[in-house]
Amino acid sequence: MSKIDVVMPQLGESLTEGTIIKWHKKPGEKVKKDETLLEISTDKVDSEIPAPASGVVTKILFPEQKTVEVRTVIAEIETDEDSAVVVLGPAPAAAKQPAKGPAPPPPAPVAAQRPVSAPAPGRFYSPLVLTIAREEGIPMAELEQIPGTGEGGRVSKKDLQSYLEQRKQGAPAAPARSAPPSQPAQPAQPAGRAAPRIESTLKHVDSGELAAKYPPPKYEILQMSNVLLKMSEHMMKSVQTSPHVWGVHECDMTRVDTARRRNAESFERREGFKLTFMPFICDAIVKALKQFPLVNSSIEGDKIILKKMINLGIAVATENGLIVPVIKDADEKNFTGLGRAINDLGTRARTKKLTPAEIEGGTFTITNYGVFGTVIGVPIINQPQVAFLGTGSIEKRAVVINDGIAVRSIGYFTLGFDHRIVDGALGGSFLETVVKLLENFDDNQVV
Repeated sequence: MSKIDVVMPQLGESLTEGTIIKWHKKPGEKVKKDETLLEISTDKVDSEIPAPASGVVTKILFPEQKTVEVRTVIAEIETDEDSAVVVLGPAPAAAKQPAKGPAPPPPAPVAAQRPVSAPAPGRFYSPLVLTIAREEGIPMAELEQIPGTGEGGRVSKKDLQSYLEQRKQGAPAAPARSAPPSQPAQPAQPAGRAAPRIESTLKHVDSGELAAKYPPPKYEILQMSNVLLKMSEHMMKSVQTSPHVWGVHECDMTRVDTARRRNAESFERREGFKLTFMPFICDAIVKALKQFPLVNSSIEGDKIILKKMINLGIAVATENGLIVPVIKDADEKNFTGLGRAINDLGTRARTKKLTPAEIEGGTFTITNYGVFGTVIGVPIINQPQVAFLGTGSIEKRAVVINDGIAVRSIGYFTLGFDHRIVDGALGGSFLETVVKLLENFDDNQVV
């Protein structure tokens, strides 16, 4: 047999602990190497953790919602499936051998009309017994009531088959567990309406004082996720730190839209993903930041820290909230390189594959609320940065050109900036430069 320890990973240099959000595998279930084993949440990002090896999960040492220090063993995997011994419940407090004494009395038989009390946590089950139990629809609460004749009172295949035969002959089985009250049934969604995103991932909680103030069924109390808690703290800190000012410019995206459509098919065939507006916008922002380096800085006390690298943060909406992965050294990438980075980070943000290091170190952030139909927004600065660009929906509009009416693809760009060092002149000049670069986009850049 070969036991593999699963440890709480350290996903960033500054992280010392993580919270187990969800176990994707239970004791006795098989897992393949690199298959998702659990989800953890840190103070920076939620991540899916892959299994380090293929085998059977034999032991889970910490329950969901438990915060554990990094490098702590949290589970065990047996690579030799035939010799796997599964432990359910929390691990024993110590591995010492019990003191010698009188042998404990044999377990009492199951009474015909009432189940015996559940055994102490830490009872052992073989993968075969767990598999049969799952196939027969026996819940864990019922499995724990079955007396075992194996070593240490372990339930054998024969014990389980005898119990099933007894149940088929008419003996009442242990009642199936009802759904916990903390998981109320969700009402059916009306036709044509999308299912809720973030709210569908939040857990219902029974809070004494709030429950009295907001009684069901007219109210439901949800616990904010770790991502939402950190986002709210970050936003409150930002508005308390920076005197926000916003500027809005109209941008004629017709040339960009034409270039995108003309190159869409060949680009997707070559790169494997669709060509969106975002690489065009990121490319223009990188060029503008090189012209206005003060917009790519931060403040510490009365000192201005100019950043010699451009790390672009791209806000991504996920089912758990907003995540801002960062394209490191964006100024060293060409148009196609930016497109690849945007697609890669966005995909991994939505599938919880990001590490904390990939959401750190941003020097300027972009949010595209236009994908949800928003025309104009006022973004909050992502501290410790000093500016944040928001892009609205790009739509066909009637505009005046040379005293004539023309139909153009128009979008509204909003720059939120920290007025301590970015005044209206600097902010306006930077945003106007971004707009002009997009309005005069050279189609030859799409390579």
